[in-house]
Amino acid sequence: MDAKDVLDLANKNNVVMVDLRFTDWPGMWQHFSVPISELDEKALQQGFGFDGSSIRGWQSIEVSDMLVVPDADTALIDPFCEAPTLSMICDIVDPLTRERYSRDPRWIATKAANYVKSSGVGDTIYFGPEAEFFIFNSARFDTRENCGYYYVDSDEAKWNSGAETNIDGSPNLAYKPRYKEGYFPVPPSDSQQDIRTEMVLEMEKLGIRVEAQHHEVATAGQAEIDMRFAPIVKMADQLMLYKYVIKNVARRHGLTVTFMPKPLFNDNGSGMHCHQSIWKGEKPTFAGDGYAGLSDTALHYIGGIIQHSKAIAAFTNPTTNSYRRLVPGFEAPVYVAYSARNRSAACRIPTYSDDPRAKRVEVRFPDPSCNPYLAFTAMTMAGIDGIENKIDPGEPLEKNTYALSGAEQSELKVMPASLGEALDALEADKGFLLKGDVMTEDAVQTWIDYKRENEIAPVALRPHPHEFELYFDL
Repeated sequence: MDAKDVLDLANKNNVVMVDLRFTDWPGMWQHFSVPISELDEKALQQGFGFDGSSIRGWQSIEVSDMLVVPDADTALIDPFCEAPTLSMICDIVDPLTRERYSRDPRWIATKAANYVKSSGVGDTIYFGPEAEFFIFNSARFDTRENCGYYYVDSDEAKWNSGAETNIDGSPNLAYKPRYKEGYFPVPPSDSQQDIRTEMVLEMEKLGIRVEAQHHEVATAGQAEIDMRFAPIVKMADQLMLYKYVIKNVARRHGLTVTFMPKPLFNDNGSGMHCHQSIWKGEKPTFAGDGYAGLSDTALHYIGGIIQHSKAIAAFTNPTTNSYRRLVPGFEAPVYVAYSARNRSAACRIPTYSDDPRAKRVEVRFPDPSCNPYLAFTAMTMAGIDGIENKIDPGEPLEKNTYALSGAEQSELKVMPASLGEALDALEADKGFLLKGDVMTEDAVQTWIDYKRENEIAPVALRPHPHEFELYFDL
């Protein structure tokens, strides 16, 4: 689309408001709106001003003026606004230099896409994330000086099997998925088939191609909707839209959604397995005659992911809660290895098809709390580093990593056990991210400082509710 197409779309749909959206540093959509009278071809080119100092991790107050410049290709009619509203994703630009902002996550992912091309490895890197989430009937939480708690509930939860009524007061008719048995019972055990379908239909109206939707393993409404793969920046855009659609469809029905990796104790958390491949023109560069039908390019890409996995985790698993998911026994990879078919390995090579176009690597440790622009960039740069330096991924692991002996486990690389450990690894291993100025020293250090000051320290300072159970009577 171009500026004229955008204005035609607005006119055709009687648009009265224009919503301008961008992704902040931690990875949430931010927005502000202007009347349609403010939108013309000049405004689409020059952008709109906003206060960059009010966005987490961005400008300081003395240099706060920033511009959002809409990307015409992202224009769509928002299905959740009462008044006809045109929405566009924006790039962040300095108003004086007109240069792209170094901490704009979308610009970082754009530079990663450009680096793939300049490296000569390929023209396009594709991502296909499988973002899992929970649909709850209610959620409440608070932390103060004298209290700290969370409470989530679901009509579908196993813990409500003994309740006389559902949350809405209707009779409890059972059919609650047991812990770790939510994959794939039909309705009525799967009570959320219709709402997931509604989510899919809304996505398709907005141009997102969906491949499947289903209940996930955990009780209490864990779900997954899979999008067809797309180039890195487009997929990051789509993942932001994906979250927006899912949360707003749930809200239509008086429900709430979380992409928090581990909201429930004693059941599976939510991951975001990321399928990725590099193409050169019409040629899939990951197809070959090596292990599992992979090329040397693909195996070296895996080698880069394995070598830099701890540093990557600072972006792909960027919350303190992420590491409550990365524990043995809940289908999340703890040991960093690769294998065909083996879902306990950190890198899996799907074997559903012999078609060379289907050859790809599935990285299984990321989770949906990440900023997709930064997470996809980190994996891209690690993989390209592996290709450029011909990093050997080692021997494939054909065993269930959860059932390995202690001696076998000791030979494997492990994922970080905490966000702090991941940030320490990033601090020590960031050179691969700085190639081609894809990430700057400032961006990486800002990420590390932000996470330590705004997430790790506040969590560490607060008593945990379970500590009262453990220690109150000492």
